[in-house]
Amino acid sequence: MKHLFTASLLTLALSATAQATDISELEAKARAEGRLNSVGMPDSWANWKDTWRDLTEQYGIRHQDTDMSSAQEIAKFAAEKDNATADIGDVGAAFGPIAVQQGVTQPYKPSTWSEIPDWAKDEDGHWMLGYTGTIAFIVNNELVTRAPGSWAELRQGDYKVALGDVGVAAQANSAVLAAAFALGGDESNLAPALNLFAELAKQGRLSPVDLNIANLEKGEIELAVMWDFNALNYRDQIDRDRFTVVIPSDGSLISGYATIINKYAKHPNAAKLAREYILSDAGQINLARGYARPIRTNVTLPEDVQAKLLPNAMYAKARPIGDFDAWEQTTRTLSRLWQSEVLLHQKG
Repeated sequence: MKHLFTASLLTLALSATAQATDISELEAKARAEGRLNSVGMPDSWANWKDTWRDLTEQYGIRHQDTDMSSAQEIAKFAAEKDNATADIGDVGAAFGPIAVQQGVTQPYKPSTWSEIPDWAKDEDGHWMLGYTGTIAFIVNNELVTRAPGSWAELRQGDYKVALGDVGVAAQANSAVLAAAFALGGDESNLAPALNLFAELAKQGRLSPVDLNIANLEKGEIELAVMWDFNALNYRDQIDRDRFTVVIPSDGSLISGYATIINKYAKHPNAAKLAREYILSDAGQINLARGYARPIRTNVTLPEDVQAKLLPNAMYAKARPIGDFDAWEQTTRTLSRLWQSEVLLHQKG
């Protein structure tokens, strides 16, 4: 497969908000910088490793990532300022506007800008989703006799449920919203979900274990709630038959992750070229190889990539965020709500 930009990318004048007029000029500047430091974009997440490999092989850009949550990424940008050690990050959709409000981003509109849905990008190019994910269950078949297919069924089990760091990590926050959607809540009303998790906490069934592949492989997780692309990736890396991955049939959340370029980046052109590549056909296919669904729906996926994804029918009751402003406000209080309404009931 060719990983080269087409000629249509070479002459661009999409916006004055930092859109490069010539990709070859951007490439030259990025090559001169020769380095890219990312945060929250580890090799194991959504197949970032292939994109970093491509940037190194094609443009001579060395790469290093430090994994952290969306909130931590923004805090790092803000704290370091001119002493920046990070150039680009990948944050949950709700955190894009927060990063802009805090003044830690710089705009760049890639040449595929018009093919990104309006709901999935900042109008000035400060952030844009590269891919979508849907909240799913991954169940260890060796530890759970009957895999649940819905949020309602979680109440009937005796296994522990792991969500991650609610109030901090976008994946964990999204898991709570997905449960709220399924159980009658919405972006400003998480009560149905908090009630469910409080019930699990009272039963001693909330697990504090980190949602990483090592813990799954060691059998320390019975059921985890995470993005479908992470669940499918972990399943296939460990043992496809050992785990069941399902989208909850009573409802879920389709959301995504957006790139943000640090206002104070030491390698700003490398960061812009990375965004350009992420949203090119090749970059979108790389993400799909990691089970993430490309934000550009006009990208044709190879058959072997398409076959790695879950059946479309599983997504029948999954829906995107409808009120971003309400969700942004809710996420600001979610850590406190989780502590007072869920973890307060947690048993040791």
